[in-house]
Amino acid sequence: MHASSKLGLALALAASLAACGNSGTTPDSETATAATEASRFTILVGGTEIGALEITASETGYGVEYEYRNNGRGPTISETVALSAAGLPTHWTIEGASTFGNPISESFEFEDDQASWSDATGSDAAVIEGEAFYVPQDGSPYWLAIAARALMDNETGILNAIPGGALQLSEIEQLGVSDGVNQRMVTSYAMTGTSLDPTYILMDGRAFFGLITPGFAILETGFEVEDERLRGIAAAYGAARLENIQASTAHDYGTPVRIRNVRVFDPASQALGAPVSVVIEGNRIAAIDALDVPTRSGEVEIDGAGGSLLPGMFEMHGHMGETDALLNLAAGVTSVRDMGNNNEVLGALIDRIESGQLAGPRVFRSGFIEGRSPFSSNNGILVETQEEAVAAVDTYADTGDYIQIKIYNSMNPDWVPAMIERAHERGLRVAGHVPAFTNADAMIAAGYDEMTHINQVMLGWVLEEGEDTRELLRLTALRRLPALDLQSEPVRNTIEAMAARGVAIDPTLAIHEALLLSRNGELTPGAVDYIDHMPVDSQRSARSAWADIANAEDDANYRGAFDQIIATISMMREAGIFIVPGTDLGGSFTYHRELELYQRTGMTAPEILAWASHGMAAYLGVDDELGTIAPGMLADFYLVPGDPTQDLKEIKTISMVAANGVIYFPSEIYPEFGIRPFADAPNIVAAR
Repeated sequence: MHASSKLGLALALAASLAACGNSGTTPDSETATAATEASRFTILVGGTEIGALEITASETGYGVEYEYRNNGRGPTISETVALSAAGLPTHWTIEGASTFGNPISESFEFEDDQASWSDATGSDAAVIEGEAFYVPQDGSPYWLAIAARALMDNETGILNAIPGGALQLSEIEQLGVSDGVNQRMVTSYAMTGTSLDPTYILMDGRAFFGLITPGFAILETGFEVEDERLRGIAAAYGAARLENIQASTAHDYGTPVRIRNVRVFDPASQALGAPVSVVIEGNRIAAIDALDVPTRSGEVEIDGAGGSLLPGMFEMHGHMGETDALLNLAAGVTSVRDMGNNNEVLGALIDRIESGQLAGPRVFRSGFIEGRSPFSSNNGILVETQEEAVAAVDTYADTGDYIQIKIYNSMNPDWVPAMIERAHERGLRVAGHVPAFTNADAMIAAGYDEMTHINQVMLGWVLEEGEDTRELLRLTALRRLPALDLQSEPVRNTIEAMAARGVAIDPTLAIHEALLLSRNGELTPGAVDYIDHMPVDSQRSARSAWADIANAEDDANYRGAFDQIIATISMMREAGIFIVPGTDLGGSFTYHRELELYQRTGMTAPEILAWASHGMAAYLGVDDELGTIAPGMLADFYLVPGDPTQDLKEIKTISMVAANGVIYFPSEIYPEFGIRPFADAPNIVAAR
């Protein structure tokens, strides 16, 4: 197999450990090559079947049907692909709708060295020299199997990708799988070259067997029993890769570290101080010295070059994964509130971060509780009765690992008061969506401490009785907002009730901007400042709409909806409602955009910097250790060359981050993900 190279020893070892107990014998190569590919594959999230991938082989290629629904949404895709003798696409059509409803009509043609394609970003063409593989923007995951076979046949092991990047297939190991009766051997591979992370696929010789991630899997139908184990193996693969990155980019000098010539941001005064030196010992700030204090024997000195040193930021609406953890850290986000996850996967990630195996922020956990329905989000704990819902609260409280519960869309609203009562008895706050068939006013009255997503509050002002927000309506109904009078009695009543009861709001402005303002062929406003640094897949996604913008009226209504959201947040702020910044988009670069957007509500750059650090530390009750750069505090902060109190965009050019006393340079981290760095690392001028 010419194209397959081995990943690092750590990756293989992690996979082998995860696969202990596999049975079966390795087939010879001839048998593996001749394996018959299945026609149907099951899509699973956390062990729950949510859809299917169906393959029909033809004389020239394949027909593909791909559809799933999770949390009331998901893609519907039909594909036809024709291949050359070398297994490379010559014709590809993709029709359907994306996860949030944007219509898909993608095509690719290749003939006589001329490639042409059309996707959500627009149309383009190129003369292709040598072999190349078109990577679809909105295709099903089956493209990975087609590409894998082409790479197996390619002598170089690398294929140029259209429209950019280069694909590489790396063999990891052989795994035994079973349907409960029959046993087989499959091979795991990592596909890399166009995205931030490898994609892990399973092949039975040349036949596709599945795709695995820690939370999501596509497996040959009949082998669903292997879902949990294989997702665990995927987690081990990702962990091994990121452990290697941690080992090469985490700088724990084992001696005091002096960061010389920096201006420290004080959240209390919302200003930068005079140049000083900040000294770290272990995981805490030991001293803030005048510049004329010399570097002491045994200290490592880092030249801050007069830059700004700011307390680490808090992403208050995350759903943490391993890559998110590291990229948030590189973006100066040293604390994340996780708002719902696979509990086991998140617990393992937190353990690895706390042990130093992986880089990542401090994680504050929310216990996700969802009602079971055809529209459920398959995370956390799913319940079918009030008794189960209250017991789920106790489950989270008993662990001692959670700061709050989060209630979701399919929850029966009649059960919520009992859940809130139990949560408050057990010392847990309550946040959440507004369950279907009720409104924000009812949840505020029931005792919510925090409303999650601004649309969840505003829908109560525009929905008609009986409309179901478990589906995409909770997003598409926002186009009704321009007709809403924000001075109307329903609006005033909700805002007054929130203010009177001390109910906070987690608006997630960045995700609403992406939903309402992204357009096919146009760069999403929030991505302008960073997208040119990103891999090709990210660049294409940033030029694609989320929603179905069918006509000029839809365009105007969605744009007007975002203006209404900004105006509503401004009103809430004026009413004294506490606001928390979070993205629901992974944080990192979008978190910087989240903060920028609050300038449209009247907040100044210094106010935002203080609010995103010390303000959130106080909200979570950890401001005795976090949110301020001062002796005795935990060493969580970041360095930027410029002055973000004058221009908030300066937080995008971070040159150094300290997380629990460990030093990271984003310029070392970003290339591991195919990202071009935004700033050079500072000079280490002494290591005595």
